Amino acid sequence: MEDRDLATSERPELTILLAGPRGFCAGVERAIRIVERALEVHGPPVYVRHEIVHNRRVVEELERKGAVFVDELDQVPEGALVIFSAHGVPKSVPAEARRRRLLYVDATCPLVFKVHREVERHVAEGRTVLLVGHAGHPEVIGTMGQVPPGTVLLVETLDDAERVTVPDPARVAYATQTTLSVADAAAIIAVLERRFPGIKGPRGEDICYATTNRQRAVAAIAPKVDLFLVVGAGNSSNSRRLVETALAAGAPRAQLIADARAIDWGWFAGVRRLGLSAGASAPEILVEEVIAACRRRFSVCLEEHRLVEERVSFKPPPIPVRAPVFG
Repeated sequence: MEDRDLATSERPELTILLAGPRGFCAGVERAIRIVERALEVHGPPVYVRHEIVHNRRVVEELERKGAVFVDELDQVPEGALVIFSAHGVPKSVPAEARRRRLLYVDATCPLVFKVHREVERHVAEGRTVLLVGHAGHPEVIGTMGQVPPGTVLLVETLDDAERVTVPDPARVAYATQTTLSVADAAAIIAVLERRFPGIKGPRGEDICYATTNRQRAVAAIAPKVDLFLVVGAGNSSNSRRLVETALAAGAPRAQLIADARAIDWGWFAGVRRLGLSAGASAPEILVEEVIAACRRRFSVCLEEHRLVEERVSFKPPPIPVRAPVFG
């Protein structure tokens, strides 16, 4: 992965097709702003349960400002402020924070929160919910933790969809993780709808606008390139889905990279057209660094292909200044 500058005369031509939209979504921007605002109001340290979003650069920058990331609430001192990540948390987490009389802010993305409320509504109406998602992902854990155990069943694959059993096939609903592959989710939902003709779906699409837009943008570019790079963290579901989308749409090769340092320049043998995008939790600076690294080795022609302008924004909640009083 040596990264040395080449003389201008030595640089082969490379066209970079830059996907748009890419990078931060409104939910990620809101979550980061919540941490930054909490640091402004309280001063450091401010505690954050789990990564606020799945990106190491974002986490490290917030750590430099005074954020302390913890795995669980028992690592948060009495009286401190703790923030829950954008992925959402089970109801047991804020309940524990209240029990310990901690200050807390829930940075759950409003679109994830919508899924939580849908699942609660279906369970309250006596339905078993089939949740299409990935086991172990924080969003799935948070969604399943909104309702009693056994009322939500996880469906990860087409095979799961064919095999899943429910107590009453006439009283079933489905919901989805917000960061899934649109095509994969549609295929699984089609099986569920065939098996359970009366199944209730969400009132609005669960897969978030940003996930859909980024996948569509990648799919539009993928057939035109020799290699596709997606900037994002390895534990970022939406970033991994972009790699899958690029391959499914016709890119001969696609790679997920954390940043420019992760590029293996051997990938570029014979590459004249490069597709480039970033997951919803990847800051634009990481994309700019990839382009800069390419410019040191190639004579770059940059083409941005933007399918839609995103103007969605979510207002952050107020930052509490004193511990809540209960009972």
